[in-house]
Amino acid sequence: MKNHQEDNSKELNEILQVRRDKLEALKKEGKNPFDITKYNKEYSLEEILEKFDSFKEDQILSTAGRIMAKRVMGKVSFCHIQDGLEKMQLYVRVDQLGEDQYDAFKKMDIGDIVGVGGTTFVTQKGEKSLKVDNITLLTKSLQPLPEKFHGLKDTDIRYRQRYVDLIVNSDVKSVFVARANIMRAIREYMHSQGYLEVETPVLHNEATNANARPFVTHHNTLNLDMFLRIELELHLKRLIVGGLDRIFEIGKVFRNEGMSTRHNPEFSLMEFYEAYADMYTMMQRAEEIFQYVADKVVGSRQLDYQGQIIDLDGPWKRMTMVEAVKEYTGVDFDSFTLDDEQARSIAKEKNVKIEKHWNWGMILNAFFEEHVEENLIQPTFIYQFPIENSPLAKRNKEKPHLTERFELYVFASELGNAFSELNDPIDQKERLIAQAKSKFGEFEFSIDEDFINALEIGMPPTGGMGIGLERMIMLFTNSASIRDVIFFPTMKPEN
Repeated sequence: MKNHQEDNSKELNEILQVRRDKLEALKKEGKNPFDITKYNKEYSLEEILEKFDSFKEDQILSTAGRIMAKRVMGKVSFCHIQDGLEKMQLYVRVDQLGEDQYDAFKKMDIGDIVGVGGTTFVTQKGEKSLKVDNITLLTKSLQPLPEKFHGLKDTDIRYRQRYVDLIVNSDVKSVFVARANIMRAIREYMHSQGYLEVETPVLHNEATNANARPFVTHHNTLNLDMFLRIELELHLKRLIVGGLDRIFEIGKVFRNEGMSTRHNPEFSLMEFYEAYADMYTMMQRAEEIFQYVADKVVGSRQLDYQGQIIDLDGPWKRMTMVEAVKEYTGVDFDSFTLDDEQARSIAKEKNVKIEKHWNWGMILNAFFEEHVEENLIQPTFIYQFPIENSPLAKRNKEKPHLTERFELYVFASELGNAFSELNDPIDQKERLIAQAKSKFGEFEFSIDEDFINALEIGMPPTGGMGIGLERMIMLFTNSASIRDVIFFPTMKPEN
């Protein structure tokens, strides 16, 4: 094994040297490709292939791309260039190019970027191709593409060198094109419903949400620690107070926590708020957003995700958390409402891990996370969360120990979180104080007094929701890991 690795390393070093030698030779001839500042690329490969039959036989088309394959056969050669998601064959003849240009072409390597002028024709095998009239080396690739050594299969290297991953794995490029189309479709839907897109601060003066650990930075001029936001909520609600009745924001948020196939410390979140609405309005919005994206981007509301057909046609299933726990564990928390001792006893009986200080609501949530989430494959709204872990949601009128909050689950993963927003400033302050006191660690969580002041000015009844966009994109692109839908996921340094 060691000898094989040494042989590969030696061969790679030789290839690297040969490519550098070619570059030096070009420089000596006054043909340094890195001196070229612009190339007149009239058509993309996609445009040429789409309009192929409309071009005249003698019409010279100008395009450019990266050489991905090459066969030199004496006075006639073939190669494929790649541009975006498309590849196209080039037919290169010495009598068309002339001896000097043909010799220059023969010295080009896979990975080099070239500008090409040529006419369209179809080969005997029926392949749409360009008969090359001229070819110019625009960029010399000094590293071989991974296929030289059995492809780019190491996932760690793929994520670190996404630029190479995009070149050699067309499926990866398709995922990120789909991501862009999904984001465009989301915005289309939001605008169509009268929502205004806004932006709020990324840097916060205080750590005001004790549900996640923040990243800390320091402002030198103010000599002040600041925190990267973990959510968009409190600033957006200020805008609702200010009279912007329908708003949304798509932005990065940061949580200083673990990494997994569903978690990255930096991720994209969309939050939207609608005055004079409630969580049931948000359920409708959620269904419509996902269905709109499915219609526009996929062309079907039945998605194949990891071998399971996910049906986005509505109406989606709705269950209270108590109902869901009863269905999947047989335990009816309504039969011993707010009885902390009985809740602890049943948790011990069912082997549900809890902390000594947890009460009925916390234990209900623990049952849900341990026994229910994994069963929620089709789109499902779970609502009426315990008040202990829902400090920003209105209380349920009939069951004030529960809240007007729901989470959206698909394929056992939470994709969205929504409330009938709490707009009582007195209740809100009391709950935020209780939440801050319940947390411990290196951060002192504080109450956002300006947010309380905004609520005292008066916020109308409001529905609000947040959607984790990477998880949504994973669903629509059949991606198993969040790293597969982020261009540059957070990685441990190689050293």
